Amino acid sequence: MATTTTSARAVPRTSGTRARLVNEAELRATISTYRELSDEDWRRPTACTGWTVRDMLAHTVGQYEEIPRPWIAVRRIRRASRTHPHLGPLDGHNESQIEDRKAVPGRELIGALAHFAPQALIALRRVPAPVRRGVRLSLLYPEAKALPDDSVDYLGNVLAARDTWMHRVDLCDALGAGLVLDGHDREIVDQVVLDLALAWTGPAVEIDLHGPAGGRRLLGIGSPAATLHAGAVDFARHVSGRPVRGSLELEGDPEARAALMAARVVF
Repeated sequence: MATTTTSARAVPRTSGTRARLVNEAELRATISTYRELSDEDWRRPTACTGWTVRDMLAHTVGQYEEIPRPWIAVRRIRRASRTHPHLGPLDGHNESQIEDRKAVPGRELIGALAHFAPQALIALRRVPAPVRRGVRLSLLYPEAKALPDDSVDYLGNVLAARDTWMHRVDLCDALGAGLVLDGHDREIVDQVVLDLALAWTGPAVEIDLHGPAGGRRLLGIGSPAATLHAGAVDFARHVSGRPVRGSLELEGDPEARAALMAARVVF
């Protein structure tokens, strides 16, 4: 039986209730993966330029630490403007997160993530809905203006899980290990597809994603001029600007194929 292709814009935005389950599932998967590492694994390079596996976890810990303590993010942004003037506010801030824990062993960082992440998720739920929808992330990071929704609500419902998930992909890539996928992974990938659809200005194209997190979606309106066939994780690697480990198979109009190859989503 053929799989139905539906409009990517019809993908529902993750609700607060659903986000709670997705965030918790992703944290469990991430922490479980880190706990399997050997002492040598912490020094492996990742797809994040200049970051080792240990650095990437230090960044993730910093992300969750800051959600209920935004003043820490402000302090890091201010310091980065002096110590990393060649970087934008967000990238400089990310480097400051790593520097703040440069002496902490990887094993201890796992405990820090298990400590701070649940606090962050509770803090997000406690923020009144009008505040979550009204407070702009770009107050801290001008780069957030490129997001489809520059709000704390979007951070809690979409970005928190997406960033953690993509770094779990990076971790598995660094280890040469397979990524274990379940229903929550599909929710994360669906939100990536939705964000791409909201920004899409090219001709109608079909995205045919394979695996447990996959599905078929249409970008644009009308008959697709091109089709992209890929694993769901490779699609996410591609639109995040990371190297693809598998293959992206494209067919159809050359201009539409080029638009698909140029497509990017903020992670």
